[in-house]
Amino acid sequence: MAEVSLQNLEKVYPNGFQAIHDLSLDIADGEFLVLVGPSGCGKSTALRMVAGLETITSGTLTIAGERMNDVEPKDRNVAMVFQNYALYPHLDVARNIGFALRLAGLPKAEIEAKVGEAARILELESLLHNKPAQLSGGQRQRVAMGRAIVRDPAVFLMDEPLSNLDAKLRVQMRAEIARLHRRLTATTLYVTHDQVEAMTMGDRVAVIKGGLLQQIDEPSVLYGSPDNLFVAGFIGAPAMNLREARLELANGTWTVHLGHSQLPLTDGVLETKPALAGYDGAEIVVGVRPESMEDASLANADLPRLTVEAELTEALGSDLLVHFHLDAPSVDTGDPDVLDDLDDKALMIARVDPRSSVRSGDRVDLAVDTERLHFFDPATNLAIRS
Repeated sequence: MAEVSLQNLEKVYPNGFQAIHDLSLDIADGEFLVLVGPSGCGKSTALRMVAGLETITSGTLTIAGERMNDVEPKDRNVAMVFQNYALYPHLDVARNIGFALRLAGLPKAEIEAKVGEAARILELESLLHNKPAQLSGGQRQRVAMGRAIVRDPAVFLMDEPLSNLDAKLRVQMRAEIARLHRRLTATTLYVTHDQVEAMTMGDRVAVIKGGLLQQIDEPSVLYGSPDNLFVAGFIGAPAMNLREARLELANGTWTVHLGHSQLPLTDGVLETKPALAGYDGAEIVVGVRPESMEDASLANADLPRLTVEAELTEALGSDLLVHFHLDAPSVDTGDPDVLDDLDDKALMIARVDPRSSVRSGDRVDLAVDTERLHFFDPATNLAIRS
């Protein structure tokens, strides 16, 4: 395996469109790094630059310490798994997996050994003589991965490999790829637009918007400490509730004003986010994760409350989602995949205990854990922390 380093990479097409802006990433030997972002953000372009399928306008790409900018794709020792599998329909599974090895002129016995080992790892041994048309979507994806494994590459590149699968199979294949990575300890760069996929699979996740790197860190850090509004709104399902607010200090208590609602803050909030002290009387953006709210009848009695009307409830078994209005304006995070519904009536979502009896149309008190709130500067879109 090998380290991969992208230093100040840029991609500008002949028509002047810039797809990648000053992208710098270091992928450690054996690391599973995920590039995630909305459609058209440049993540696949970045992956194709590593593969050699897109030229690099400026910057430096190195693999295992060697500069790769002008090296042919076939000589980069990388293997790519595509969204559409790219299997040869007239070849059976064994010949699809071993195609690149035959092309390289390896001895038949060595090819058979490598194909057999890949088939065993991917549980394809009983399907080696089947054609792609006889396989399910998940089996085809495993064949595509087997074709990459047998090459024993320095780096695996995966471009939205699960996007053509149904929801249940995607969950299964996420686990399969994670298991395979642990077994092979392979350096992997994985592209997806699905933030759930990114958060469950990556050792680290790099969030991209408009060709610009927004934040890169471990999934738990991205979720718990987003650097800006875009990352806050993009990471999490359901998404973080983001609303315009005002912060005020009165009688020694800091209070967040959300429309006509008020949330007093505990001393712990200012201790962990001291920069908030500079926003007394100022407009800010407040972020509330759905799970930071609870049906007050089931919550800590000391937590401040929002009294709202449930517009819709969704029972998910382990959770109950409560959709409600709040008279504080929504905030545009700049995500092009989000529907343009940013008026004052946009719904907020609380994820509450399924024991809650609240139903659509009910008035309900929601207890809010203010120590888990997020705060952003509306001028810079950056998190207000220290």
